[in-house]
Amino acid sequence: MAQLLAVAGIVVTVAAPAIAEDASALAKAKGCMACHAIDKKLVGPSYKDVAKKYTEADVPKLVEKVKKGGAGVWGPVPMPPHPQVAEADIEKIVRWVLTLK
Repeated sequence: MAQLLAVAGIVVTVAAPAIAEDASALAKAKGCMACHAIDKKLVGPSYKDVAKKYTEADVPKLVEKVKKGGAGVWGPVPMPPHPQVAEADIEKIVRWVLTLK
């Protein structure tokens, strides 16, 4: 049984960076990186600042915010809505962003 758990641990360790790469590539493909950077403010806040402010419990709210857009949380520049992006893709990106603390 211990060997099986060790193998599972390796799979998780290997899979986590692959998931992060996939979400990062998805963020680039969907245009998110045009306004956001990982570690500095561009038009919108840095992803690291977003990760500091929100938790896993905020995922549904953040998915909705990305989908519908909004303003006022990070300053006067509004985030445009992204209705063309699938909710599953938005959620994957949001969950990745929250790992960037």
